[in-house]
Amino acid sequence: MLTIQHQYIARDSGAPCDEPLFADRLIGLMYNQVRENAPGLFRLLTSPRVTDILGYVNYDLKFGSHGSACSRFLKQLNIDLDECLASPAQLDTPRKVFERQIRYWDCRPMPEDPVCVVSPADARVLVGSCRETSSLFIKDKFFSFEELLGGELHPWLDALRDGDFALFRLTPDKYHYNHAPVSGEVIDIYQIDGAFNSCNPGAIVTVATPYSKNRRVVTIINTDVKGGTGVGLVAMIEVVALMIGDIVQCYSAREYREPKGVVPGMFISKGQPKSLYRPGSSTDILVFQRGRVEFAADLVANQSRTDAVSRFSKGFGGQLVETDIRVRAALATAR
Repeated sequence: MLTIQHQYIARDSGAPCDEPLFADRLIGLMYNQVRENAPGLFRLLTSPRVTDILGYVNYDLKFGSHGSACSRFLKQLNIDLDECLASPAQLDTPRKVFERQIRYWDCRPMPEDPVCVVSPADARVLVGSCRETSSLFIKDKFFSFEELLGGELHPWLDALRDGDFALFRLTPDKYHYNHAPVSGEVIDIYQIDGAFNSCNPGAIVTVATPYSKNRRVVTIINTDVKGGTGVGLVAMIEVVALMIGDIVQCYSAREYREPKGVVPGMFISKGQPKSLYRPGSSTDILVFQRGRVEFAADLVANQSRTDAVSRFSKGFGGQLVETDIRVRAALATAR
C-alpha cells in the first residue's frame, strides 16, 4: 500500500513541514483492509472497550529504568520540557506526558483584543463554512452539521445553521488541554455517544464524516453578554479518537487552580483551561453563527497553498492544507 506524505504549514515561518504520523501503517491497514473485509472487527477496534485497553497498554505502563525510555519518548515527541510545570522525573508514564500542564501564561501569549477569538488548542487547523456561497465552503467532508450537534431536531441547529467553523486536529505530541476560545456564558453542555475513530488524516478521508460519528461533548457559549467576546453563539465540540477514553471538563479561572466541571450558567473566560483529553490524538471543532467572525487571513491563505502535500487535498479532491496553531493564538475576529 502506497503511503502518501502529509504536510502542514508552520504559522511562524510559513514553511511547509512534514508531519510524522504515529502508527501510520497500522492505521492504514485498519481503515482499508480491516474496515472493508472485516467490518465486525473494525467496529470492535473502534469501540470504547478496546480504546480503554489500548489506552492503558500504551499510556499507563511506566517507562523503563534509568529514565532512558522516558528521554527517548520525550525526544521523539519533541516536547519542550521548559514549558512544563512538572519535572522530567515526574513525567514517568506516557499518560503523564500527554496530560502535562504548561506555563501557558508565559509560553502561549494571547491577543489583548477583546473581540478576538483564539485557538482552543495546540493543533493543526482548517477553517471552513457550511454555506454554499462561501469561498470556504466545505460540505459533509469532516462532519455532517446536523449529526455533529445531535440530530435534525436538536434545538441549536437553526441558530448555527449555515455558519462558519474551525477544525483543530491535536496530534499525539501536542499539549492536550483545551482552552476556552471565547469569553461568555455557557448555556448548554451535553455528550453524544459514538465510536472512537482515528484522527490520522488517512483515516479521516476514508470514513465519511468521521467527526460526527465519534463520541463528543458539545458546549454552547453565548458571547453576547457582559464581558463576552461578542461573536454570538459559539458551539465548541470536543471529539474523542482512537485511544482517547475520556474528555474531562476542568475549567480553571486562574492557571490550573481549583478546576471545576463546566455547567450551564457558568461564565468562562477566553484563554483559560476548559477540559482535558485523556490521552493521544483528538479534535476540537468550533461552529460560529453565520457572519459573526472573520478568520485570520494567513489561515485562509495557507489552505490553498500548492507547495504542500496534504492527504486532505488528495482525499477530498481540492487543495486543503492545515496550519499549525498554538493555543490562545489569534484565530478570528468579530465582524
